[in-house]
Amino acid sequence: MVDLRSRLADIHPDVEVWAAGGVIIRDAGGEIEVLIVHRPHRADWSFPKGKMEPGETLGRTAEREVHEETGYACRRLRRLPEIRYVDAEGREKLIAYWTMEITDGDFVPNDEVDVLGWFGLTAAATLLTYERDVEILDAIRPVERHLKMLA
Repeated sequence: MVDLRSRLADIHPDVEVWAAGGVIIRDAGGEIEVLIVHRPHRADWSFPKGKMEPGETLGRTAEREVHEETGYACRRLRRLPEIRYVDAEGREKLIAYWTMEITDGDFVPNDEVDVLGWFGLTAAATLLTYERDVEILDAIRPVERHLKMLA
């Protein structure tokens, strides 16, 4: 079996922490809404995400983490730009995101996420705690413009 982490390390040798997540979207009458979660242990508003486990692909990590944090099974739609930053422990971290749509499930508050909500892109930009998350919204805006053209 091919060790995915070794292959990723060949591409990004400086990355120590690999993570993935999802930006769950829905069409709200030609406007895109995104699902944002509140993580009480970090006291922040962000997108559901988490660290890659051994043997997982980044895509599978995104699906698993979104399900664990929100209770929603989701289908990946489009890969978004990667986010890179130095985490609180001084490690280079890379997060791969996909836009996603819900296929099943229900939210139940849990240890990782106590509340979530749907927000338009402008409102989401003001609520998100981290500027790096706000940057992800820029990759979604063309989808919203396309929906408005179809309406």
